[in-house]
Amino acid sequence: MDNQLYRLLKLITLIQAYPGIRAKRLAAECEVTERTIYRDIDRLAQITTISKGRRGEGYRFVGQFALYPLDLTEEEIAGLQAVAAWVETAHRPLPPGWKTAYQKVMAAHAKEKKVNQGFLERVGDVVRLGNPAWAPETPNVFPELLQAVIHRRPVKALYHSQSRDQTGWRRIDPYYLIPREHRFYVIGYCHTRKEFRTFRVSRFHELRVLDGEYEKRPFDLNEYMKYTWSIERGASLIRFVVKFSPKVARYVKEEELFLRPQIRELPDGSLWFQVVVNGASEFLRWLWTYGPDAEILEPKQYRDHMVGILRQWLEKYERVQQG
Repeated sequence: MDNQLYRLLKLITLIQAYPGIRAKRLAAECEVTERTIYRDIDRLAQITTISKGRRGEGYRFVGQFALYPLDLTEEEIAGLQAVAAWVETAHRPLPPGWKTAYQKVMAAHAKEKKVNQGFLERVGDVVRLGNPAWAPETPNVFPELLQAVIHRRPVKALYHSQSRDQTGWRRIDPYYLIPREHRFYVIGYCHTRKEFRTFRVSRFHELRVLDGEYEKRPFDLNEYMKYTWSIERGASLIRFVVKFSPKVARYVKEEELFLRPQIRELPDGSLWFQVVVNGASEFLRWLWTYGPDAEILEPKQYRDHMVGILRQWLEKYERVQQG
């Protein structure tokens, strides 16, 4: 999450929890300067009314503004429980209402957790994933993966690598769930390979959500997927120029693509189409669905490659007819 956005959310929580809190304490809690706090307060004032009161008084929200839900992490809950346990053993007098306040917080958290779990179970019922034709039926791990992504939980997974044709256990910090071409993929940090990887969800044979939150590493999804036609990331940039016939031009313009191409309508109703990708295989597979209504103009090597494939197809079908 962006540092500024995170800080603004934290300011809302602090002001809501401690009405009258001063800039000096806010700066200490957020580990920034008071000048930064003043700028952040000005930003918050654009969406809700914040009162500073008389000189020497701190900030508070005016009206019914509040941040909900609690969204407490497991670490925060453990901290509250540790305080409650210390209170029980310390035998020190506490302000009236402490016990009931603690019970309400824990009850709200338990209810929220139950609601979230119910939501994830319903997701598992309505989101159905297929299985590769070669593989035995595998369990639907989508709800567990969704939970892990939302709550930043690491997972231990039995995963089949298609490129190596091997199945083994991986520890993964899942960052994003990405839908691509009727399939789901998870992008995350693989502790086995020590780098960010893309995993196809249908290749998970078993998955366990582990305790605790993973420490999020710097990661830019847009940069990671830059110039990627669908999901497979290549190593070199290729500029394709394609001419689509008038017969399919309108359908190409309606395609929901992950990269934004340059397109131009030609006088005869055909469509000039240009896109830069970091790998050819996925783009060519998409192009083949349009058959002879798609003509590769550039680059020449892929135009020649297409000619070679068409000749192979023609020879194969001609042999069948002659046999």
